[in-house]
Amino acid sequence: MTERETTRLIAWSHEMRRVHGRLREALTITRDAVERGDPAEDPARELLLFCHGFCSALDAHHRGEDRTLFPAIAAAHPDLAPVLRALEQDHSMIGHLLGGLQAAVESRSGPEVLARHLEGVAAIMESHFRYEERQLLTVLDGLELSADPGEALGSL
Repeated sequence: MTERETTRLIAWSHEMRRVHGRLREALTITRDAVERGDPAEDPARELLLFCHGFCSALDAHHRGEDRTLFPAIAAAHPDLAPVLRALEQDHSMIGHLLGGLQAAVESRSGPEVLARHLEGVAAIMESHFRYEERQLLTVLDGLELSADPGEALGSL
């Protein structure tokens, strides 16, 4: 195996860590925007942008994994089927929570309500990311997948 091939193989685990880090940062920025909000006013434009951007980015990340990354892992490691099913279930649960957050933003809910939604998303997202990294980073180090990282992990 050439150095370039080895670098590309290792890059999948690096890409997952990078994407998870950026999503964590986006969540922090969104939470900070909520903390600055005033319950008596309409949500700030900044909050709407951050919530929309964060929700879209996290959703795209999970759709990319479900559509591109997980099938490649399943083909190379059929023994990981239960892990991949659990991760896909998490994606569905997080999608539901993001829908609730988006609805709260669109209905101009106050900061307390938005903060509760973000807490729920944060708890499940962090648990999911940790489990995913424990189960898949080593596998990703050796995964041969010819796909654009944005397609497989969502573009940020």
